[in-house]
Amino acid sequence: MSVQPSLGVCYFPEQRDESEWQNDIDLMVSMGLKKVRIAEFSWALLEPKEGGYEWGWLDRSIDLIGAAGLEVILCTPTATPPKWLIDKHPDILAVDANGQPRKFGSRRHYCFSSAIYREKMSGIVTAMAQRYGQNKYVTAWQADNEYGCHNTTRSYSKYAQKAFRVWLKDKYQTIDRLNAAWGNVFWSMLYASFEEVDLPNQTVTEPNPSHVLDFYRFSSDQVVSYNKQQVDILRAHSLGRDMIHNFMGFYHEFDHFKVGQDLDISAWDSYPTGFLDMFAFSDEEKARYFRQGHPDIAAFHHDLYRGCGNGRWAVIEQQPGPVNWARHNSVPLPGMVRLWTHEAIAHGAEFVTYFRWDQARFAQEQMHAGLLRPDNAPSPAYGEAQQAAEETASLPRAETTKAKIAFVFSYDALWLYEAHPQGAQWSYPDICFRWYSQLRLLGQDIDIVSSEMDLADYDLIVIPSLPVVDDALVEKLKATQAIVLMGPRTGSKTPSVQIPENLAPGKLQTLLPLKVTQSESLPPNVSETIAYKGGSFKAGVWLDYIDSDLTPLAVNALGAGVLYRNDNYLLLGTLPEADFLNQILRDLANEAKLPIVDMPVDLRMRHKGACTYVMNYGQAEIKLNENLAGAKSEYLVGTANVPSAGVSILGEQGQGNK
Repeated sequence: MSVQPSLGVCYFPEQRDESEWQNDIDLMVSMGLKKVRIAEFSWALLEPKEGGYEWGWLDRSIDLIGAAGLEVILCTPTATPPKWLIDKHPDILAVDANGQPRKFGSRRHYCFSSAIYREKMSGIVTAMAQRYGQNKYVTAWQADNEYGCHNTTRSYSKYAQKAFRVWLKDKYQTIDRLNAAWGNVFWSMLYASFEEVDLPNQTVTEPNPSHVLDFYRFSSDQVVSYNKQQVDILRAHSLGRDMIHNFMGFYHEFDHFKVGQDLDISAWDSYPTGFLDMFAFSDEEKARYFRQGHPDIAAFHHDLYRGCGNGRWAVIEQQPGPVNWARHNSVPLPGMVRLWTHEAIAHGAEFVTYFRWDQARFAQEQMHAGLLRPDNAPSPAYGEAQQAAEETASLPRAETTKAKIAFVFSYDALWLYEAHPQGAQWSYPDICFRWYSQLRLLGQDIDIVSSEMDLADYDLIVIPSLPVVDDALVEKLKATQAIVLMGPRTGSKTPSVQIPENLAPGKLQTLLPLKVTQSESLPPNVSETIAYKGGSFKAGVWLDYIDSDLTPLAVNALGAGVLYRNDNYLLLGTLPEADFLNQILRDLANEAKLPIVDMPVDLRMRHKGACTYVMNYGQAEIKLNENLAGAKSEYLVGTANVPSAGVSILGEQGQGNK
């Protein structure tokens, strides 16, 4: 079912003088905004003392917003437990890996494993749900805010230790099974009972990776159960409203797919220039896209959260200007806020809300831009948001349909590699991003999925790396007619981080008759020269030594195979550099009969129904040729000349204006 996307804004009425509220709301309406998110950090105002609720300001702001025809997304304020709660129950504070408790004075200072905090959280959420659950203006709820932000998923508190032991006992049943799974005979690490198992921090040298991975899994499950606890309360009192959480970019300490199972909409917070500065981009990339963000940052997460939300997703915080939290905070190029908005809609966002309405003049985020400047004058993003709202309303309803390419992403894989990296240059997030980016440069639409999801009806399945492969995935791969490309270290570990008895790729040997007999991790100054289809390419970071009777498709300088194929299954034993990876993916896409469009380095495209969105992330105008424009006959937005930070949207003749 297609949904007409809408735009909105994150608003903090409690941070504004009440005399400004009506004018703010009138401006939102005049801009064409439809949704307003409020109250995510308001616990101290709503419950200034334990059990003493004060709802007046929130009642009045909801009434004003709703009376103007705007929908309210109401947030639970549990990311910021108030000072009276910390003073009364200091043990609810999270504890870092060094054993130091987090302190009051910022946000996200609670421990997911604290039973006391769960009780107090339940109290404020229940009170809010009872008061506003049937309010006609409240159409959705946001549970908490940015789970785990500031590295707060993994707490090393006494409550986490107690809960971890219970989690382990439930998983392994007996301590002997745990000892066997973890290989605790090594280094005399045997336990006599679950009560002896500590958390894997402050050890002399590296802790057992099996222990670490299970702690990471446990910590993720604590987030899943915490979110479900909130959502269950909200659903009980607020039937028919959408349940949302706002995930983050390049943040992986809990399984977003599992949290998404208890939500109606998986939303995320999109800050492209901030993410550019914090991720592993080259100096050249950071300079090239300093004021735009890399062309695939937002898109990767759009496709990821569409997968986490089973198709329903949104951007609930869209960057409107400079942020305050990156190491270097740029002013976006004119047009980028509008471009980011259209990029999200092209990938199927139900709505995009800008963070925030006004730029605060105080506290930690005073340098974070809003749609209004600190003097209440419109910021540059104000006009861009208004233009995007007008253009979005004029476009035909269209559904972002299932792509032909499935891209398998695994949080568990990422945690395993963190626990057991075997090489300083190995970065699972970077590998996934680079592989995704090369597919985008070929003009492809992509579904990012978990290995547990349905893989039927895809033409190409890309698995950059997946160390643990279960029987269910093997059966799905056996059943598929798609071409399947798997990267290094796939099938290399058991679920408890042991080497498979039959060596890597373990269970996948039923599809690919080969064995990885040795592996080496390569430093940045060492690379492999690879011969592939008459060309010479480079690869690095990782090299598997593979034993097989299959004839390799690609070999290194010593003649050793690095790419093997059996039927429709391929395995890479190294990490190809960009041109090598592009060539492999190009060959497989051609074989799968996927139309390839070679994108200029700064240009990206995405199809939504009969519409084709084209976005220019560069600093110079790009003219679309016939191959880029395709058979579309009408520009619904823009022209064939796409300016810097510009957007063109093509559709069928007569498709515009709905």
